Amino acid sequence: MTSGSVSSTTYGHACLAYDDPAALDARAVAHLAAGLAAGEQVWLVAPGNTGALARRLDRLPGLDAALRRRALRLLPVEDAYRHDEIVDPEKQVRAYATATTDALAAGYTGLRVFAEATTLVRTAAQREAFTRYEHLIDRWMRYHPMSAVCAYDRRELSEAAIAELACMHPETNTDVLFRLHAGGGEAVVELAGELDPSNHRLFAAALDRADPRPVDGRLVLDATDLRFVDHRSLLHLGEHARRHDAVAVLRSSRTAAARLVELLDLAEVRVEVVR
Repeated sequence: MTSGSVSSTTYGHACLAYDDPAALDARAVAHLAAGLAAGEQVWLVAPGNTGALARRLDRLPGLDAALRRRALRLLPVEDAYRHDEIVDPEKQVRAYATATTDALAAGYTGLRVFAEATTLVRTAAQREAFTRYEHLIDRWMRYHPMSAVCAYDRRELSEAAIAELACMHPETNTDVLFRLHAGGGEAVVELAGELDPSNHRLFAAALDRADPRPVDGRLVLDATDLRFVDHRSLLHLGEHARRHDAVAVLRSSRTAAARLVELLDLAEVRVEVVR
């Protein structure tokens, strides 16, 4: 693993870029063991048949017993998603919502998924749909007892492709500069990190794919963890608000964004400085 650290948030949805399969399997064993200990149903979703997936978890304590009682499920990626096709974001969220409901009905405390999803995001068209799905499932997981690690192979995907995926997660071990993910309370999304000239196009794409919608004419974004934002990203935000006939309300702990909005005369963006 190039990096073992993953930032921490209040719910579990992590993007994990890897280049060492053995290290990935060790991470999967630890993650799924923690889920079993917490009374969750746990899934390993990855390429290969069930026998191959079981071998990847051969160091998981109580592996055979967990499989017998269906606390652990091994799903070839084509059984959990439409393999090598373009994922239908809304349909995939509904599938995981049903799986979570079924896990709760069976007496588990929730659903925990470790998914090796590289085969689902190889093309630009696949990534466009899958990043939309990542945001929709992120929004759903924030309020329901499901968590997920989404693993992507650096040996098969470019850093730019991984950045498209990583920026849609609240947690990641990558060096992506910003993250856009589901918000809590009045905020429809949260922004963290830095929005600068190097990533404003990625931000525009992420905003378009997440497509956050206003409520009563206000699109509230929690940017208290956003350390820097430049004028290009504010212009993208203003354009998004204009398309939805709304005002984007950027809640920030920094006053610089408010000064920029004033200089740009951006009527569609309002900055609320919070302490």
